[in-house]
Amino acid sequence: MKFGGTGSVEFPNIKNPGMKETRTWSAGQSLAEVMELGDFEATEFNIEDFTLEDIANITGVQLKNLKLSDFETLNWQTLEDLAEAIPNLEDSEVGAIPPIKELVTKVTGSTGSYQTVGEVLDNYPELGEVELGKYVKLDKYKLTSIPGIQDAQLKNFTNWQNTTISKVPGLPDVPFDQFPSVPIPDVSFIGKVDLPLGSLESGRWKSISGSYQAGFNVPCEKKCGHIEVSGSETIVGAQWMSGKDQNVKGGFGILGSLNGGKEPTGRHPFGKSFKQVIWDINEADGSITTAMFFRICKRGWVDLGCSPYFIGPVPFFTYREIDPIILGTPLTVPKK
Repeated sequence: MKFGGTGSVEFPNIKNPGMKETRTWSAGQSLAEVMELGDFEATEFNIEDFTLEDIANITGVQLKNLKLSDFETLNWQTLEDLAEAIPNLEDSEVGAIPPIKELVTKVTGSTGSYQTVGEVLDNYPELGEVELGKYVKLDKYKLTSIPGIQDAQLKNFTNWQNTTISKVPGLPDVPFDQFPSVPIPDVSFIGKVDLPLGSLESGRWKSISGSYQAGFNVPCEKKCGHIEVSGSETIVGAQWMSGKDQNVKGGFGILGSLNGGKEPTGRHPFGKSFKQVIWDINEADGSITTAMFFRICKRGWVDLGCSPYFIGPVPFFTYREIDPIILGTPLTVPKK
């Protein structure tokens, strides 16, 4: 998946380990390089349930050939965080784990070689406060130098939500149908693309597009490109507006103010993970393109909410007249 446009956003000044100050994207850039695990929290994917071993089994990535620096999450983990996330790590001897031995030595002045991880945490409480990436050169050590790291679920690491997708080894190569949960399109309502119309017409009131916050019957008072839908008596003549011509209210919480609190109008037939937006309309050949727009979410111990769906566009399906199009729910068509 590649971006079809450029954009950037600056975040509120909130101290949260691993949180970046800005997010930028450019045309042709991979979605995985921009989006983070937390952006898909509480969606249908459940990618936070993966372990590194799960991902390796699907993609064939060789964990033994990677460095600790290849797993971005480790930058802001403390030793206490690691002991809580990785099964049985607290029972392992510090001297047998080179990167942890280096951390303990630099922070405490003692190697702690013959103590277990649990024991050094009891003896040196400060190890529960310092971040691994600030004291250890993570590119010096193999990823597997920390025993059991491959068996820890991603969601068990502190602030896992701030991890860029491309910086979880192998994750960008996992096919959607191999995710822990697969989004099932909501086929409650399926229409047909009856008539793609450019932005010459105004006062379109029979709208079935909008947002979770504004509802999905947001009319377009100005000139909006749109498609008219045919099919059952319930939906005939319904209008899905182009997100290029209309923005609507979106998002919630502190992040709800990003992008001016606005997102392109559209629908969610594929769930909360992304929004499907009608983009370019070509009346001459009766075709339309659609795009995916994503949102930024920070729902950890500091709950910042979710931004509007404005991270995009990422090219999606192209439709022509009489092609079926999934509308999903909720679906009510305004009556004058």
